[in-house]
Amino acid sequence: MRDVEAVSIVGDADIQGVAYDSRKVRPGFLFVAMRGEVNDGNRFTEAAVRAGAVAIVSESKDATPHAGIALARVAHARKALARISSNFYGRPAEKLKLTGVTGTNGKTTTTFVAEHILRSAGKSVAMIGTIEYHVAGRVIPALHTTPESLELNEMFDEAVRSSAGEGVMEVSSHALEQARVYGLHFDVAVFTNLTRDHLDYHRTMEAYSASKRKLFESNSSAPPRVAVINGDDLFGRTLYETAKCSGSELVSYGLNPACNVTAENIEYLPTGTRFRLRLEGKCVTCESRLLGEINVYNVLAAASAAFARGCTLEQIRNATASFQRVPGRFELIDCGQPFIVVVDYAHTDDALRNLARIARQLRDKQKTRGRIITLFGCGGDRDRTKRPLMGRAAGEGSDFVVLTSDNPRSEDPQAIIADALPGLLQTGTLHAVEPDRRKAIALAISEAREGDIVLLAGKGHEKYQITREGTFPFEEVQIAKENLINQGYKTLVRQGAPVA
Repeated sequence: MRDVEAVSIVGDADIQGVAYDSRKVRPGFLFVAMRGEVNDGNRFTEAAVRAGAVAIVSESKDATPHAGIALARVAHARKALARISSNFYGRPAEKLKLTGVTGTNGKTTTTFVAEHILRSAGKSVAMIGTIEYHVAGRVIPALHTTPESLELNEMFDEAVRSSAGEGVMEVSSHALEQARVYGLHFDVAVFTNLTRDHLDYHRTMEAYSASKRKLFESNSSAPPRVAVINGDDLFGRTLYETAKCSGSELVSYGLNPACNVTAENIEYLPTGTRFRLRLEGKCVTCESRLLGEINVYNVLAAASAAFARGCTLEQIRNATASFQRVPGRFELIDCGQPFIVVVDYAHTDDALRNLARIARQLRDKQKTRGRIITLFGCGGDRDRTKRPLMGRAAGEGSDFVVLTSDNPRSEDPQAIIADALPGLLQTGTLHAVEPDRRKAIALAISEAREGDIVLLAGKGHEKYQITREGTFPFEEVQIAKENLINQGYKTLVRQGAPVA
């Protein structure tokens, strides 16, 4: 309970483990009863005691002591969980130099590239992100972009025991708001950009931006030693002032020459991107297999973070050139077809615009007159107000659009489509509506002709689809390949394919 803000503590116990899910409680465990968005952990304290819990931590004033069971009432259960988890595992995060990446778009790619640069420079790194976690040589499928503090500290402990000295992680707005990273000190904090997203949870852009700001403020720990901020982003410029007031060392990156780290003489090639990286008054030529302007920003962010962690310009240049791909980010599906098929995670209007922009750059470099065909859907039980914005973005960036389902969750797919359709109709772009995503993929691919680019947006790396009937296996890359093979194309392996 060290550094936990306790209101009262009754009893004592020797703790063998920690859980916030009563189903995971074992004899000798401490159970933290937290209020979630759906369930209240205080309803499950009896189940935890039956499972062998010897201590209960709760923020509820109505928490009832059990005979022989220690009880701590705390001011904030999630913050208590963060401190308790850290204490239980011996404060492992304090033995790592953490780099945290937050923002609406680009977190995953920036994190993957930063990890690659650090590893290439000979550093031992743990990585936490949307797609997967890399810990002690293991690749663990991710359940959340940023796990709960208990799982974070467990992975940090494993990383430290395997001699890791660096940690690179995506830090979501949910994690910042819900105190999942409470008490962690980030040596380097990175901000990518801020566009409309997650308003189903945050309600307003002001609240959403305030959650991002938490990473750069002095709250539960000292502010980051170095703040790496997108100087071309409107919110980034206000965040720069926040970090300045917090006393962090400031690094701005972007395409504006006034930024500390910038890219010059950018060439968008069919096989990637080439540019002059200017950092601290020195320049090197960087070549990346990542496509498009958005990935120039991602590489600049990763390079800035890696430099702050002691990597040299030469190490950054070499690692940037050798970086291969991020699963589900502008992932090319090549079965020998005379058109391009791409799977990408784009699920906001801004991300759809970036995706279409990359596709146009690729088409222009290949000097074809092919069309851009975009398939997209909107997530259910999420911000409804962004649906028409996504429809408009898809229509404005495409020659033909297939409007379908994403993860409809508890909602009717047709109702979600009806929300997105007005924005698409405003553009006048030719389109088709097919609620069944598997059929929609087949439709989009069958529509393609030589020189076209088919963009399958929204699912990316995900291997499932969530509907009212349950969660089902759904791997977009594999489904796209099956459709191409069914059309008579033969699977090929393209080495060094450009990604975004």
